[in-house]
Amino acid sequence: MRYIYPFSAIVGQDIMKKALILNVIDPSIGGVLIRGEKGTAKSTAVRGLAALLHDIKVVKGCIFNCDPDDPSTYCDYCNELSINGQISTEYKKMKVVNLPVGSTEDRVVGTINIEKILSKGEKSFEQGILGEANRAILYIDEVNLLSDHIVDIILDAAAMGRNYIERDGISFSHPSKFILIGTMNPEEGDLRPQLLDRFGLCVEIKGIKDIDLRIEVVKLRKDFENNPDKFIKKWSKFDTKIQKDIISAKKILHKIVIPEQILRIIAQISIDLNVDGHRADIIMEKTAKAIAAYHGKREVSESEIREAARMVLPHRMRKNPFDELHVEQDIIESSIQKIKTKSDTVNDISDLKFSEKKK
Repeated sequence: MRYIYPFSAIVGQDIMKKALILNVIDPSIGGVLIRGEKGTAKSTAVRGLAALLHDIKVVKGCIFNCDPDDPSTYCDYCNELSINGQISTEYKKMKVVNLPVGSTEDRVVGTINIEKILSKGEKSFEQGILGEANRAILYIDEVNLLSDHIVDIILDAAAMGRNYIERDGISFSHPSKFILIGTMNPEEGDLRPQLLDRFGLCVEIKGIKDIDLRIEVVKLRKDFENNPDKFIKKWSKFDTKIQKDIISAKKILHKIVIPEQILRIIAQISIDLNVDGHRADIIMEKTAKAIAAYHGKREVSESEIREAARMVLPHRMRKNPFDELHVEQDIIESSIQKIKTKSDTVNDISDLKFSEKKK
C-alpha cells in the first residue's frame, strides 16, 4: 500500500497550497505553475491535494470520466449511449495523471485506430493523457523541459476544455477539463513568456529558512515514515476541514459579488504594472472570487485583490529573463488608492450637486 503524505501536514509553503486549492474551487482559473528549488514539497503537495478531494460522479464505464449531469460535454461514446438511453453512473476517486517529460504528441492527444475501424467498422480511439486527465489533476513535473509544441497542445486543450483528434477524415472528440499543475526548477531553464502567461497562477517557493520550522519538517516526516497509519489519522481532521471548505466554496462561487470599484482596482493594477493584454484582469477577478468563496465571504474586497495579485501577476510582469518573480506591493497599494480617491471625488461632487438642488 502506498501512503500519501497529508496535505495539511506540509509545513509552510502557504501560497503554494492556497494556489492549488483555488484551482480546485475554480478550475477555469487556468492552473498553477509552481517554481522552486528541489525538495520544497511541490510533488508532495499535489499528491496530498488529490488524496483529500471528494469522489466525482461519472458515466459508468467511460474511460474519459464524462460528467453524467452535463450531456453537453459528453465524449462521442457517451453521446451514443445517451441517444440509446443507456447512461448509468458510478463514483470514482479524483486522481493525479502524470505527464512524462518525453511524451510524444500521440501519447498526449491519443490516436484513432484506423485498422480496427476498417476491420470491424467500429470507431476506436486509443486514449491519451488528455483523456485520462479529464476531471482529474494533470501534473507536469519539470514542465520547462517539455517541448514548446507539447506544452502548447496541453494549454490549448485546457483553454477549450475539449480534445479533438482527426486522422484520414475520421474524427473523435472528448472532454478535457482538468486542473493543470506544472512544477519546475528555474535553475534548469525557463518557459517562454507566451507559455508562462497561459498559466492562470504562478507561485515561487523556496526552502524554509526558519530553524524551528525546518526541525518541524524533519520531525513530521520521521513520524510519517515510522507509523503512516497513525500519522494520517492524526491529520485527517485537518484535511477533512480543507475538503469541506472547498466543497462549500464551490457551492457559493457563482453567488460571489464583485463590486464595480473592485473591477476598477483590478484594471488599474494591471495598467500600473504594465501588464500585457487582458488575461491578467480576467484571472485576477476569478481568483479573487475563489478566495472570497474559500473564506466564506459573499463579496470581493480589497484584501482578496491583494492576495490574488501575488499569484496572478508576477509571471506576467517580467521583461528580462533573469528578473525575479515578485509584485511590488507599494504599486498595488498606490493603484488601490487611485481608485478610492477617484471614487471619493465623484461622491463629493455628487453630494455637492444634490445639496445645490435642495437649495
